[in-house]
Amino acid sequence: MTSKKSNVLEVLFKECQKKNDYVFHNILVKEISRKIGVGNPFDVTKLDKKSKLPQVLLDKDYAVIHLGNGYHKFVKGIDKVYHTFEPIQKEIEWKYRKSLLNLYNTSESNVISIANNQRILHHFLFSKDKEFDDVDIKNRPKTYFPHRTKESFEYYFDKDTLITCDNIQIEIDLTIEYQGHVGVFEVKNGTSSDFIVYQLYHPYLYYFIANKKPNFEGKIKDITCVYLIRDEKEDDLILKFWAYTFINPYDITSIKLIKSVAYKLIKET
Repeated sequence: MTSKKSNVLEVLFKECQKKNDYVFHNILVKEISRKIGVGNPFDVTKLDKKSKLPQVLLDKDYAVIHLGNGYHKFVKGIDKVYHTFEPIQKEIEWKYRKSLLNLYNTSESNVISIANNQRILHHFLFSKDKEFDDVDIKNRPKTYFPHRTKESFEYYFDKDTLITCDNIQIEIDLTIEYQGHVGVFEVKNGTSSDFIVYQLYHPYLYYFIANKKPNFEGKIKDITCVYLIRDEKEDDLILKFWAYTFINPYDITSIKLIKSVAYKLIKET
């Protein structure tokens, strides 16, 4: 059964097909959403799993990317817009003492707070050793909490297509920095088989470009993009991490896995 948001996206795509112009604006999104009965039209272009796409887009192999200032574009290549999670490479049992507010709610901010308070973020991000024995988690990195910002930039979609983004909004769930090594995080609750790449790429490019500016002067040594998913199996709390980079900083389709780890939190009495 298709959702109303999916129906709006289907109508949008057919309108763009008629005009042979695959760029569209939020004005058109609002107009179609009103006719179909979608209360929040801004969610229509933010389907974070490819399974949510309408069948016509799946059949034609199209998905949506954002251009900024209310503009969006249908581009060909669903598997370049969305990335399938790789299998978890390593599982770690992490002993901890549950604090008062752990899991008081299941919000994404609570998930990342637990991972941060338990030093798991630091342990995952800054370990270079395959056994994860080379990190002193007592040395705590700097933490920068969720924020939104706007930036204008250009990048390539699959080498040949230049995408120009004007004043595009970038949402970052968390940024941490340690001795010039930067990690940006996207956090979700529940399971998923894939994610939309711009959630990691836009923050990555934002800091990559910032590193060329005078106030940074190349002080950022590297940028790691991390996707964190909170999963629960019976009474077990499991935090799954995937770390990515981009081989070509100016190509959103050049995403590459660095490592993936699942932390099973074991309560201590």
